[in-house]
Amino acid sequence: MLKTHIDKAKVFVTARFNNEGSVLRETVQAESLGFATRCEITSSAAPEKIAKVVRNAEAGCYVIQTIRKPTEVKSEYTLNGVAFDPAAFKK
Repeated sequence: MLKTHIDKAKVFVTARFNNEGSVLRETVQAESLGFATRCEITSSAAPEKIAKVVRNAEAGCYVIQTIRKPTEVKSEYTLNGVAFDPAAFKK
């Protein structure tokens, strides 16, 4: 571990989303418009040590890395215990 003493840390996250379209017409679309983070740190440690902690925290954060690097999503469905493909039933 880095053994860097931090007295206090507050993290603020703002997420912006948009959703439009119609569920009944199957045109609903959701999208992310972006994220912003702000971290307020109180520490007597050297700024170089705090910078290292911050870099490691971001690099090791599953959520931040998933957003920054496109991630494959695999979906499987079953209906009454049998494999089901919703796309096979398009209008």
